[in-house]
Amino acid sequence: MSRFNQLAQTTAVRQVQEEMGSAKAAGRRVREPVEEPDPLDARSADFIRSLDGFLFSSVGETGWPYIQFKGGPQGFVHVLDPYTLAFLDVRGNRQYVTTGNVRGDDRVALFFIDHARQTRLKLYGHASAVPVDENLELAERLESPRTEGKVEQIVTIRVEAYAWNCPNHITPRFSQREVSEALAPVHERLARLEEENAVLRAELAARP
Repeated sequence: MSRFNQLAQTTAVRQVQEEMGSAKAAGRRVREPVEEPDPLDARSADFIRSLDGFLFSSVGETGWPYIQFKGGPQGFVHVLDPYTLAFLDVRGNRQYVTTGNVRGDDRVALFFIDHARQTRLKLYGHASAVPVDENLELAERLESPRTEGKVEQIVTIRVEAYAWNCPNHITPRFSQREVSEALAPVHERLARLEEENAVLRAELAARP
């Protein structure tokens, strides 16, 4: 089976699949276990670079999961190589729940979603968060693009496995940038029409 399914489809999950009648379909994807991490392919890397945010899930010492949204300009999550993601983390509400969780257990899940194109990618990895001065060379590499604000640490995710989700039930939504880009030709056309109307009104006003 794939590395992602190997990690996600635990004994309890397989039991539920049996109960719900989907084990046969899931079983068709079972192959020899994959022990090596999955390298990101070009499609996945480009998809991650194209987004302006993602969901970051970690687990604390109590066993409870915690999900945090990370946002920034397109490309603020840098794909350093097929096995490594990184970004500069800026100061937020200063609770540091994710950072604390990662120190106790570096296993994380990332969820990348593009509502406009109804596409999503789920990823397992091992995360670390270190002060910027521990790796100034990498910090400089991650400087552009990055999220605005006071940079506090470098977050690195070593990719373990990933899989594409089906597009079902993803509500199409568009960012302000996407809407502006889509409407730009309309605004340009309206501006030209207004200029033409102004000229015609001036000509009409000048007639005796």
